[in-house]
Amino acid sequence: MPYDYIGILVLVVIIFGLLASVIRILREYERGVVFTLGRFTGVRGPGLVILVPFVQQMVRADLRTIVLDVPSQDVISRDNVSVKVNAVIYFRVVDPDKAVIQVEDFMSATSQLAQTTLRSVLGKHELDEMLAERDKLNVDIQTILDSQTDAWGIKVANVEIKHVDIDESMVRAIARQAEAERNRRARIIDAEGEQQAAEKLLEAARILSASPQAMQLRYLNTLHGIASERSNTIVFPMDLLKDLAAAVTPAKIS
Repeated sequence: MPYDYIGILVLVVIIFGLLASVIRILREYERGVVFTLGRFTGVRGPGLVILVPFVQQMVRADLRTIVLDVPSQDVISRDNVSVKVNAVIYFRVVDPDKAVIQVEDFMSATSQLAQTTLRSVLGKHELDEMLAERDKLNVDIQTILDSQTDAWGIKVANVEIKHVDIDESMVRAIARQAEAERNRRARIIDAEGEQQAAEKLLEAARILSASPQAMQLRYLNTLHGIASERSNTIVFPMDLLKDLAAAVTPAKIS
């Protein structure tokens, strides 16, 4: 009698094992790549999938966007500056059959390809471009990765450079360079101001030189300004007084 229970229990386990190998349930974001006697026979899902025992096998594929963190890479820029750069990649599987058949492990393959592409693209640019033109570099890396992973059924949606770590000595050198650049711009602005002031003075001198009376009145205005600011004694030649008097005296009516 106990042997009968054992036999029934073994039969139940076998039945459940067969059902588990026959019936698969795939979520909305999953697809099943089905192989029949080792040959690819289609992509199924989502929902209930029934397989032929011992004849068909299924490999699950996740269609959700995958966030892949690219490890920090040592990069030598075009101007021979050594930096460490890491990035993050957003991609997803668009063709489950290619992702399973064309590459052994698409996650590892994409990670390795991203590392080499990151070093290759950034090595063609100078440090200033890495720091100031990240958006352009992100697009360049994303375009290259997307074209190379297309054969694996993978779509690279976005690439973001996270950090560009620079050596401390290089940080100090960049700070000195930035300070020198600010000083250069300040000197240029001062020089441009001096140039504009000189041009205005030259224009005023030409206008005053065309009329001697205007020049004398300008002298008088300047003396008035000096006298109003300080209580100092001002001494000037008598000839200048005569010129000033002539300048301010109205012309006689003939």
